[in-house]
Amino acid sequence: MLITKTYHDVPSKLDPNGRPMRIYVIAPSLPSYPQAKFPGVVCFSEIYQVTGPVERFAGQIASQGYIVACPSSYHEFEGPEAISYDVEGTDRGNRYKIEKDLAAYDEDATHSIDLLCSLKNCNGRIAATGMCLGGHLAFRAAFDPRVLSSVCFFATDVHSATLGKGKKDDSLERVEKGDLTGKGELVMIFGKQDTHVPRAGRDLIRKVLEDANVQTSFLEVQAQHAFIRDESSKGRWDAALTRSLFTFMMEVFERTVGRDLGPRVDGGGKVEHVC
Repeated sequence: MLITKTYHDVPSKLDPNGRPMRIYVIAPSLPSYPQAKFPGVVCFSEIYQVTGPVERFAGQIASQGYIVACPSSYHEFEGPEAISYDVEGTDRGNRYKIEKDLAAYDEDATHSIDLLCSLKNCNGRIAATGMCLGGHLAFRAAFDPRVLSSVCFFATDVHSATLGKGKKDDSLERVEKGDLTGKGELVMIFGKQDTHVPRAGRDLIRKVLEDANVQTSFLEVQAQHAFIRDESSKGRWDAALTRSLFTFMMEVFERTVGRDLGPRVDGGGKVEHVC
């Protein structure tokens, strides 16, 4: 399926500089079907904003029949251009990550979902995904009742008590309070060799989600951090594993937002222990 790329500049109430947030939209292109409607996916980027790897990842989703919105997360600090995968760019992105308020990240997610729902070719069924910082943001997007599924790749900071400089992240506390219980489907994907999200962090995330009875698939694969980045991955890109997990993600999206199955009902019956 062919795709097109546009963007929307959306005002942000929480941006102290009054700058809008640019949201790139990658959508299926079917000129012969002008009234076609598609599900939406918010694709959150890593600390480098919407780079080539993020755009290609989003384009692959769009070509499967989804409208994908990619927000520029650092509009408070600079323009929407991608940040370079070098030492200076990495330091800058990591600095912005901890300087940005948690409420501002949540506002970005709300604006991205609002934009998708306002598009005439979107049917209002929304999913989310992201990598690294974006994996964390996709996790937080799951708290929005309009998001029916979130697939989070190596979501940094979810396991941490703080984002830095004393800024509290309440993601796991909200899960413990039941804010995700009985809502959408969540998929957490981590590399077992990922030093950014160590085993203790993964164990904590899994325990909190399972204790809260959140519908979750938890995948730990033999990979390092940023293994789906097909550029400047520092030797960590695993194309075969990425392809396999992309297929897994699309199955979740197809089932949760690609098809309207109606509200989920808990069967409530006892699972039989049979072969």
